[in-house]
Amino acid sequence: MNTSNTTARRRLTRLPDEGRMAGVCAGIADYLAVDPTLVRLAWIILSLVPGAIVGGLLAYFAAWIIMPAGVSSGVVRPRLTRSSQDRKVAGVCGGLAAYFNLDPTVVRLAVVVLTIYPGAVVFGLIGYGIAWVVMPLEPPAALEPSALVA
Repeated sequence: MNTSNTTARRRLTRLPDEGRMAGVCAGIADYLAVDPTLVRLAWIILSLVPGAIVGGLLAYFAAWIIMPAGVSSGVVRPRLTRSSQDRKVAGVCGGLAAYFNLDPTVVRLAVVVLTIYPGAVVFGLIGYGIAWVVMPLEPPAALEPSALVA
């Protein structure tokens, strides 16, 4: 008995048109249905582990070679951005809280606890700095007509 599979299997492909370099992180993000900035941050921060920077680069280039080029699914997803309204330093924690629909104070507390964990202070600060650079600032909110009236 020959049965045909009518549902197409999703493929992990890189998306060069949406990526910063080769589209590896954009392809992984599309496959996981998350924002590419989140995958880029995870890749960079996980590559900061002592001795893994070279491994992170090698893994990226291996993925570049292994993953075929593809086309985006075209689905518009929420973007991970730094908050311009709910910020204490750069808006990183406020942006993460908005993306994951969490209380910003909980995110800030988690970042502080993870940063002061023994031996992680330097990497926590570097991670926050990288997030500050990688995450775009949210676009300014459109003014409501009632806000224009003095």
